[in-house]
Amino acid sequence: MALTVPPPRTPMPAHRDARAGGDPRGGWSQWYEQQLDWATAGTVPVRLLTGLRFDALVVPAAAGHAALRRVDRAGPVALMGERMSLLVAAGSADELPGLLDWLEWGPVPLTLTALGAGGRITAPPPPGRPGPPGAAVWLRPPWSPHGQNGEPALPALSGFGGRGGDTPDLVRLVDAVATECHRARLTRARTRPACDESAAQPLAFS
Repeated sequence: MALTVPPPRTPMPAHRDARAGGDPRGGWSQWYEQQLDWATAGTVPVRLLTGLRFDALVVPAAAGHAALRRVDRAGPVALMGERMSLLVAAGSADELPGLLDWLEWGPVPLTLTALGAGGRITAPPPPGRPGPPGAAVWLRPPWSPHGQNGEPALPALSGFGGRGGDTPDLVRLVDAVATECHRARLTRARTRPACDESAAQPLAFS
């Protein structure tokens, strides 16, 4: 009896987005736009546009981790390499300089930046979807029971002392982040190699 070899099976197609030219990561854009109503740009990588539905505080990852341990409630948090993006309410970037002055952080140099209108951050894969090595990741996904209509709850000035604490507090978050950025700066200064200070000193011979 002749053996019949079955034809090779056709692999299951990956999720594709027609707008992305067949790149599976185009599906990320579709998810953010349809599920969260967040504007995106590009596909490799996908970018989330700030200044529309949210702004972002961008800090060194170590300072961000330390700040999150001090804050009871925060909004979505994304990590990309050594930088952390903490999503806050739209308009917060414009409020940040005045808020830092009010918190008496204004004169202090901090490794803290805010992205508002015209800014963008690298989009992590949507929650539950794998990403390529080195991709951004969600430390706190953009889905919160505290949000209305499925929207994530974003730290805002309106949460300070009001609304029964339903909204994460931007004031406490900024103060915690500024404190940790300053602490990291002081630590780096204290641990600077002694040769940095002695390099400018003349050598003495006896």
